Amino acid sequence: MALVTSLVNERPVVIFSKTTCCMGHTIKTLISNFGANPTVYELDEHPEGKQLEKELRGLGCKPSVPAVFIGEELIGGANEIMSLHLKGQLVQLLLNANAIWL
Repeated sequence: MALVTSLVNERPVVIFSKTTCCMGHTIKTLISNFGANPTVYELDEHPEGKQLEKELRGLGCKPSVPAVFIGEELIGGANEIMSLHLKGQLVQLLLNANAIWL
């Protein structure tokens, strides 16, 4: 988990995705549309992508992408992010992580 932790450290929003993942694209667009500038790691283009995917699975991400961290905390994948959005809770998480400002 050390590699994932090092990439997530001190960044308000981190998304692990793959360039071929349509749900990853959707989640990146959703979060960006709130004004956040997420750090995105595309596992199929990252030199340590296989290791990152293994670590994400070890953290309970199934499927491994998209995996979203807000405020250095694993929030989950597309289902969790969309659920938070529909409940009106995603914006507050982004605000708390200083990823967006009002």
